[in-house]
Amino acid sequence: MEYFPITVRLQEQQCLIVGGGDIACRKLKSLLKADAKVSLVALDFSDEVIELARKHQLPLHQQAFDKSLVEGNYLIVAATDNQALNQEVSELARQYHIWINVVDDLELSTFIMPAIVDRSPLLVAVSTGGVSPVLARKIREKLEWILPKNLGALLKRLKSFRPSVKKKFQDLKSKRSFSEWYIESAIENPDTLSHDFEEAVALYEGAIDKEGKVFLIGAGPGDPDLLTVKALKVLQKADVVLHDALVSKGILELVRRDATFVNVGKRAKKHSVLQEETNTLLVKYAQQGLSVVRLKGGDPFIYGRGGEELEHLLDAGINYEVVPGITAASGCSSYAGIPLTHREYSQTVMFITAHCKRSEDTLNWKSLAREQQTVVVYMGLLRNDVLVEQLIKHGRSGNTPIAVIENGTLPQQRVFTGRLQQLPELVKAHDIVSPSLIVIGEVASLANKLDWFKHSQLIKGDEASLNNQALKNFEDTIKEAV
Repeated sequence: MEYFPITVRLQEQQCLIVGGGDIACRKLKSLLKADAKVSLVALDFSDEVIELARKHQLPLHQQAFDKSLVEGNYLIVAATDNQALNQEVSELARQYHIWINVVDDLELSTFIMPAIVDRSPLLVAVSTGGVSPVLARKIREKLEWILPKNLGALLKRLKSFRPSVKKKFQDLKSKRSFSEWYIESAIENPDTLSHDFEEAVALYEGAIDKEGKVFLIGAGPGDPDLLTVKALKVLQKADVVLHDALVSKGILELVRRDATFVNVGKRAKKHSVLQEETNTLLVKYAQQGLSVVRLKGGDPFIYGRGGEELEHLLDAGINYEVVPGITAASGCSSYAGIPLTHREYSQTVMFITAHCKRSEDTLNWKSLAREQQTVVVYMGLLRNDVLVEQLIKHGRSGNTPIAVIENGTLPQQRVFTGRLQQLPELVKAHDIVSPSLIVIGEVASLANKLDWFKHSQLIKGDEASLNNQALKNFEDTIKEAV
């Protein structure tokens, strides 16, 4: 971290701006917002600077810069286009141990001024280390649009409530619960801010569920951007998260930082948590009055045992809610450029799982082997040879197009296409591993033609290479200049 972010109280602090043009005017406005005592020195001042100085009764020194003006200031901003003058101001400020910012010159500055989102008393500062003020401003613009306008009023209300909250709620969990409820309520409905503390508590006690609750959430196929908005909201309020092994790291990083994480994943040929253990843990945590998330890859109701877990919660009298997710069949095939249905290739879709030995006897192979049909196989990698044997045996052509999608929707996604009879060889030749999805049907022939994701990843790779080369060229130029 090249720059350490801090916030400084400038109220009644003496500050000096060297310069009187448009840039100096922008810096002046920022310092005035912080209630600083500002004086300016320059040979000429813009009309706007003169007007601000008159309005705020600021001293203007219309003269050449004099070192006598430096001592006694808390910080100085040099906003001139005179390199020699900027350097002189910087050297003097350093001699007096005064903070100095020379606009557009990192080497001469001891601090930089970030782009600020002002929701006083809430401030959000965006800094690029002085490398690109334009990028910092662009990020600030996006934050301005995202952050509610009433955050300042909300913070003032929270400050006034703080002594009462400490007195009313004795433990950390109840304090946090009330604060989270109040913040969310105030953001969604600004009228909440008009209530006094006792009224707010009464509303909270009427709305909050004091019993534990389990949220069964589908995390989607892997890409964190495919998580639903509702799922994200729940994850950021969870006390405990019981997650599958295949839930991506990017999604787990979206969970509230102080939540308890419990890996209850099941992996083939690896240590797995028994379903009975998971059911017991869900009930145990919920009975403690906690907000419990059962986080599953894909959609919890499509080969995710979600129904079994809800039945167990129902028997135990535990309140629950389901948040659907994008199932792997939809997400992975979309990222591989494979439409599951297509008027010319397939009018029906079937999802099956073939990871257990019973599948060979229980699956309706005749129905699965129909032509002009898409079959998506979950967890079928280990028994892909049986899959091929049975489908061909029951009438599916060995030349039927197939695709195997490994790590679907993630940057490391790999897609391999071929024919049904080639599936075992394909898996072995490319060392394909779980998590993988197998798509069987005429639509798989469109993978290479419609594979937008692979193309986008190649573009990103090219852009990264270009950026790295540009950075190297820039560094070489700096070295030559030095």
